[in-house]
Amino acid sequence: MNHRSFLLPIVLFVFSSSIFAQAPSPETFLGYPLGKHFTPHDKIVAYFKEVARTSPDRVQLEQYGTTYEGRPLLLAYIASPENLKKLESIRTNNLKLAGVGGAGSAAGSEDGPVIVWLSYNVHGNEAASSEASMKTLYTLVSGSDSRVADWLKNTVVIMDPCINPDGRDRYVNWFNSVVGAQPNPDRQSREHSEPWPRGRSNHYNFDLNRDWAWQTQVETVQRLKKYNAWLPQVHVDYHEQGFNNPYYFAPAAEPYHDVITPWQREFQVLIGRNNARYFDRNGWLYFTKQEFDLFYPSYGDTYPIYNGAIGMTFEQGGINAGLAVQTSDGDILTLADRLEHHFTTGISTIEVASQHATRLIKEFHNYFTNAIQHPEGDYKAYFLRNDSFGDRLERLKTFLDRNLIEWTPVTSGAFTGTDYETGKTATFHALPGDIVINANQPKSNLLRVLFERQSRISDSITYDITAWSVPYVYGVQAYGLNAYVSGAKKETVTETTRNISDTAYGYAVRWTGMRSVRFLSELLQKGVKVRYAERAFQSGGVSFGSGTLLVTTTGNGAAQRLWPLVSGAAARAGVVLESIASGFVEKGADFGSDLVHLIHRPRIALLTGEEVSSLDAGEVWHLFEQEIGYPVTLINADEIGRVQWKNFDLLILPNGFYRTLEEKNNADMIRNWVREGGRLIAMENAVAQLSKMEWGIQSKEEEQKEGDKNKKDETYSALRRYGNRQRDDAAGSVPGSIYRVELDNTHPLAFGYPNHYYTIKQDDGVYEFIKNGGWNVGVIKKDSYVSGFTGVKAKSKLKDGLLFGVQDMGRGKVIYLADDPLFRSFWENGKLLFSNAVFLVGQ
Repeated sequence: MNHRSFLLPIVLFVFSSSIFAQAPSPETFLGYPLGKHFTPHDKIVAYFKEVARTSPDRVQLEQYGTTYEGRPLLLAYIASPENLKKLESIRTNNLKLAGVGGAGSAAGSEDGPVIVWLSYNVHGNEAASSEASMKTLYTLVSGSDSRVADWLKNTVVIMDPCINPDGRDRYVNWFNSVVGAQPNPDRQSREHSEPWPRGRSNHYNFDLNRDWAWQTQVETVQRLKKYNAWLPQVHVDYHEQGFNNPYYFAPAAEPYHDVITPWQREFQVLIGRNNARYFDRNGWLYFTKQEFDLFYPSYGDTYPIYNGAIGMTFEQGGINAGLAVQTSDGDILTLADRLEHHFTTGISTIEVASQHATRLIKEFHNYFTNAIQHPEGDYKAYFLRNDSFGDRLERLKTFLDRNLIEWTPVTSGAFTGTDYETGKTATFHALPGDIVINANQPKSNLLRVLFERQSRISDSITYDITAWSVPYVYGVQAYGLNAYVSGAKKETVTETTRNISDTAYGYAVRWTGMRSVRFLSELLQKGVKVRYAERAFQSGGVSFGSGTLLVTTTGNGAAQRLWPLVSGAAARAGVVLESIASGFVEKGADFGSDLVHLIHRPRIALLTGEEVSSLDAGEVWHLFEQEIGYPVTLINADEIGRVQWKNFDLLILPNGFYRTLEEKNNADMIRNWVREGGRLIAMENAVAQLSKMEWGIQSKEEEQKEGDKNKKDETYSALRRYGNRQRDDAAGSVPGSIYRVELDNTHPLAFGYPNHYYTIKQDDGVYEFIKNGGWNVGVIKKDSYVSGFTGVKAKSKLKDGLLFGVQDMGRGKVIYLADDPLFRSFWENGKLLFSNAVFLVGQ
């Protein structure tokens, strides 16, 4: 790992003035009191710049990145004049405390200040917190609170005023365009009914609050680079919930992951008690220890906790509240109220951190010392096989690097460890390309959480998914070892050419991962004819697997013209390109066989709008635009009756509920389009909706109960205890569990995979096998459960059924993806499956 990246100087806004003016209040600068209007992002940025300009001895401002839509992402550093002058040495010392940056041990000085990081507005339409950030900034620099000077003697405050500027401006610009001269608190007013896709998510409709560990979005990648360059002791993530809810703050609800230390639990209570002191004084309602747990590792509270901080979520009631709304209690909740509550918890957090700075730093130091010297968990090391099926391990290594998790190559030797697939002990030998991740490193707790083979969950009632083990996410073979492994990391060079001739008959690229997809995407857009081999073959003594891409001079002109296009695309995609001397092969089908298929460039329509989950549509949109660079047309679902379907070959229905398909004319139109050669990809609930149509696959019904005892149980099933309602409901839930899927990898939908796949299940949906006119490509069998919580009722249904399949319909195809292979854009092993559906199936 290149440790020099941690030593780069912070690039800061520099302001100069011969006479420093007093920082203006938000009201003076904006021209209205906070809470009177929603402030557009550019004005928030302007205010932070003005405060930095007028208070350069106490505030430094840094632009750490930009959003997809080009808006700036900012960090403000607030400290005493003495500490601000040595900000960089404070940062580097803090990393030494954590053992990060090549120190080899947690060896920094405990005399430095405590670092408190406040993150605002990760969900764009939870907009009160960015308003509160301006008041918090002003209070820290203006001298209006006499206690601040003492706090800043031992505390550095880092503020991110808006994590999600694109989403915020989407909401604020909409709201400001519909609100009247006076806000209307009636919940029926249109100002409380935000249109699709709403401002919660970023440009690609992605929920940034669930992206901390995975870093799939540009905002998160840039922010986490800065976060890991600081590693604060305290982090607060500001949110809003339904406007009828009182304020929520720490301590969090169970389940807590067992990696969370007693000190982290204790400090959650200290923060909560101090917040409660202020709220009690003002007569404000609040709650703690309910709903918001500390388990899923990719939130703004859990990710900091697994990186040694005190991570917390603060939730103000306010979604859809606008400037004022009448709550179910009959009270009027205003934006001014909401921002004041967030301001209060921010100041309270800084106060408690300052009061306990010495202990915070000491415990932070101990956290990383123990992580390096005495890592806990089932394994001392994790052994990962090189991916013989593609580029999955390369993508996983990028993930590790972004999270500063250290890994080393291991090219030889015999090992014994627990096989992640079977759970049994296995003995194996290392092969070139394999890597090992030793647990005795600063990030060992994060590593343990991310790589747990089976989730340890103390409570079945959770806020999010319950399984995410990284080897399953990436589809990489893994082993847990009981001993550390020595090794030395070396730079690797991606091989992009082999046996190359610019006068060859053609060129071959194995279909082995997302690099292959990017290669195909570029060539199709440049008009190059590309084929794929349905079966494995051998040419020139070299073996190629099913799905191998073939680019021949046939239809593409002379080899001299083709070579620059193909070689350039291969270099940009990072794929291995091999020259083929002849269309006559030693084994398999010759290139003129009907087992070698021309890939027609698909013209793709993606349904969006009110009938579609914005988050799920965003995953698909993001994959096409940001990962494979292929054009897609977004069409509102309620407008499909006006679409010229002859302009499209492929239609994608993301997860949603399509009222449009309830109309017979629209359903018939889609069916006829498929029969005439169209291809339809249905995902998640869209599959469930199609299963109710006469031409769709059938949902697998729950097995009938037999015997008098079962009938009696069914009779009494309505007799439920009210206090147990959450746990009773949990019996039928699947809050994100991992299951093994058996694949028919001779079908194009499963090319590039072994004979199995690990899926993230979020419901108990499973379908009857397609018996005629189709293919059961991905099926779930008995005992397919791997990890995570699945209710006992749901678990009994999840067996012997279809999850991924292809139905023939006339000259077209319907492709069923009952589970989401693109889940939150981090389920890396599913991306090739989806790409197969787009580019290979039905060609």
